[in-house]
Amino acid sequence: MSPTIAGVIGIVLLVVVFLLRMPVGFAMALVGVLGFSYLVSVDAAFSVLARDIFYTFSSYSFTVIPMFVLMGCVAFASGMGQRLYEAAYTVMGRLRGGLAIAAVAACAGFAAICGSTTATAAAMGKISVPEMRRYGYDDSLATGCIAAAGTLGILIPPSTVFIVYGVMTEQSIGKLFVAGIIPGLMLTGLFITTIALLCRFSPNLVPPVTEPVRGTWKSGAFAGVIETLVLFTFVITGLFLGWFSPTQAGGIGAAGVLAVGVVTRQLTWSGFLMAVKDALRITCMVLVIVAGATVFGHFMAVTKIPLVLSETVVQLPLPPLAIVGVIMFVYLIGGCFMDALALVILTIPVFYPVVIALGFDPIWFGVMIVLATGMGVITPPVGVNVYVVKGIVPGVALETVFKGALPFLVALVVMVAILMAFPSLATFLPNLIVY
Repeated sequence: MSPTIAGVIGIVLLVVVFLLRMPVGFAMALVGVLGFSYLVSVDAAFSVLARDIFYTFSSYSFTVIPMFVLMGCVAFASGMGQRLYEAAYTVMGRLRGGLAIAAVAACAGFAAICGSTTATAAAMGKISVPEMRRYGYDDSLATGCIAAAGTLGILIPPSTVFIVYGVMTEQSIGKLFVAGIIPGLMLTGLFITTIALLCRFSPNLVPPVTEPVRGTWKSGAFAGVIETLVLFTFVITGLFLGWFSPTQAGGIGAAGVLAVGVVTRQLTWSGFLMAVKDALRITCMVLVIVAGATVFGHFMAVTKIPLVLSETVVQLPLPPLAIVGVIMFVYLIGGCFMDALALVILTIPVFYPVVIALGFDPIWFGVMIVLATGMGVITPPVGVNVYVVKGIVPGVALETVFKGALPFLVALVVMVAILMAFPSLATFLPNLIVY
């Protein structure tokens, strides 16, 4: 059997193992070891497994992940998400569909202190969906807008996907973070526009506009915006000006969120312990996925599939932008079956050289990948954000959440098209960084 055929069989086996619900990191490591054992030797396969696991868990480059994850977990435990939602509701509560619009705006704010799409969807879903259901919002809109807006968690910095992409391609994580700001704000606007259009053409999705009930909302709601804005500005400015490294920025951000929780007396001891536990669990999950994908990547390298595929794509009789469009379509389809982070790790070695050979900016391509993986977290059958939202909202069918997220998938596609037409939207701010 040729290495290429063995690689194709390995990919098929990997998809089968995913469908059997084996954890993503273990599945990729298992298939990678089996494939490497067949093509090289058993001893070499276990040597690669041990080396990749050790490298992943001991690499200084990946220490940035636990810092930013801890920052987001402590922010949620200290009630910053609740205060962000209250502030957004105060401004937008009078609009038709105002609660859904406020939820999207709050997701954007929470994304500025949290680098995970699932954490953003879970945190804001717990807060906003019960309110929307209480006021009579249709379940599809209430849940769909949260599942989709969770994607802002990996676009608006900080972002775990940007971190992993930066480490794998040796690009500046600071520049990648800054590159996500303008597209993140634009995508927030597109999500809000989507809600407005849904309310306009399907008025049965939301209740009639009434005067918002103020009694349940704290008068100091805007404190959440101030806290988030100060922390976000300090962390991103420090990265922008080179005051500190990405790992130091994550540590400073986590310390800042912890200080806010202590000063406002919103962070309890039990909440702090739960935040640390969640941060440890999420970090281990991410690193196991990275390690497993690295093992599988070495198997793919032996099969030469990435090399053959990249050469084939480059030789397609299509304009460079059309080739990028094909790559984005591959990410969209792949996201239907694979975890977003795993998909990025597996495909970067294949598509990154192609994009560079075509003359595109690697920072711009990083933003495009984040948008493409954002599509994957809300598309069936693996749309992880949809499962997260369903898990925290009792009595809602899975198909209802997928149906509600579908219009927002259109907004993501529009954002990808805009960035393809105007790449400077992603590269303007990073090009100002001088270090």
